[in-house]
Amino acid sequence: MSRSAEVDAYIAAAPKKTQPMLRQLRQTIRAAAPMAEERISYRMPFYDYKGRLVYFAHHPTHIGLYPSGDAKGLEKYLTEKATLSFPLDEPLPLDRIRKLIEERVRLRDAGSAVRMVPASPRPAKTRSSSRAGASSSPRASRP
Repeated sequence: MSRSAEVDAYIAAAPKKTQPMLRQLRQTIRAAAPMAEERISYRMPFYDYKGRLVYFAHHPTHIGLYPSGDAKGLEKYLTEKATLSFPLDEPLPLDRIRKLIEERVRLRDAGSAVRMVPASPRPAKTRSSSRAGASSSPRASRP
């Protein structure tokens, strides 16, 4: 099976109500990154262009786009793990998605690294803060 046929099969296996949105997203990505190689990776469609460009996947309540990179204009869809989540009951913001992909391609062509930007950095949990000051080390209680 060709790599494009694998993506065809992925979309065909998705719920009927989601398939048109997945086709639109695929068409938008392919138009914005025509040189990207399309394949399946981690059981979802993936586009490779001088490295990992973007993935997408269907979920019961949304379509996810990974990694998002700098998602200007798409902040309302950005989650804590640099993932864009598009609700199934809203139209996809295809123009903004196209611009995001085009910018990622432009950065790759310029040799720039494309970094993932989390929606809201969370402070790192430390063992002491998660246990309200209780020590987990047996040495701490020794005289």
